[in-house]
Amino acid sequence: MVKNIPIRITILFLLSFFSTFTYSQAKATQFANGADIGWLSEMESKGYVFYNDSGIQKDCMEILKEKGINSLRFRVWVNPANKWCGKKDVATMAHRADSMGFRILIDFHYSDWWADPGKQTKPADWKNLDIVGLDSAIYSHTYEILDTLKSIGVKPTWVQVGNETNNGMIWPDGEASSSMKNFASMVTSGYNAVKAIDSSILVIVHLAEGNKNSLYRWIFDGLKSNSAKWDVIGMSVYPYWAELDWATDDAQTLSNMKDVISRYGKKVMVVEAGYLYNEAADANHFLLDLIEKTKSIGGLGVFYWEPECYNWQSYKLGAWNPITKKPTSALDAFLGHKDTNSTTIEQKSNQSK
Repeated sequence: MVKNIPIRITILFLLSFFSTFTYSQAKATQFANGADIGWLSEMESKGYVFYNDSGIQKDCMEILKEKGINSLRFRVWVNPANKWCGKKDVATMAHRADSMGFRILIDFHYSDWWADPGKQTKPADWKNLDIVGLDSAIYSHTYEILDTLKSIGVKPTWVQVGNETNNGMIWPDGEASSSMKNFASMVTSGYNAVKAIDSSILVIVHLAEGNKNSLYRWIFDGLKSNSAKWDVIGMSVYPYWAELDWATDDAQTLSNMKDVISRYGKKVMVVEAGYLYNEAADANHFLLDLIEKTKSIGGLGVFYWEPECYNWQSYKLGAWNPITKKPTSALDAFLGHKDTNSTTIEQKSNQSK
């Protein structure tokens, strides 16, 4: 009997190892039901509270998990004027999310504040750098943030190098319409930093206007011809900003997805999506359709942008009811549930008076 003990221990160890490995693999390939909650820590500091469908006050992340969310996205600014979305804030939130079992997407803006199609402002500390210096700064900043996360046991599943880079990033040096070569070099610098931390992390290049195929062809043809490196094509999908009905926006986005997958041989992911908070049923239908379409072409996931917002900085595309402080039915789409009620939040409020 004594002789068999090591064998039994070995067998138990192997069973445990393969079980853990199989779970980790399944988690890594699971479709990302995602939410960007970059505002959450600041909202909590201002006293915002959150209730689940049963009216129980809970941690917002716990409520998101109840809604089927399995992945969270956090933005990083280089040197923000306040502490929000800086290195310490992002590390704290990413660690908190990771400890709750969420996969993490880190979104580098390479700016001291918002970077989007209308502005890609060079960080103040980088203002005198040329392209060589900027490439180095991008690498160092990216590596530093991810190394900080690594030191506290957090490994992102995905990392974005740039945010909504419709015309490149870090203007004017990385403006794609002026120098696609510079933009490609910046993307590759970010990519190399990510892979130096962990080669399994997937690197995303993210554009807005997921319905505009000509935009995606222009940027990704340019990146490819300039030998840029990336793993995933990220998209924003907002019918509100596109000024389209959601069905048309989703259909055009699907067509674009199919084209870029075929053209570049890369996976796609919707890293931002949103709809008017007070049209919850339509938001729910929009998301159900977008998720279905994204899954149909092997897409990696869909992230809702700042669903937790209610009465916050006048943002209208959240998915939280400002009256009840509960999530709207928009988020039920991540559970596969369809909302059959067409009444808006304002109509419900008026009916209850």
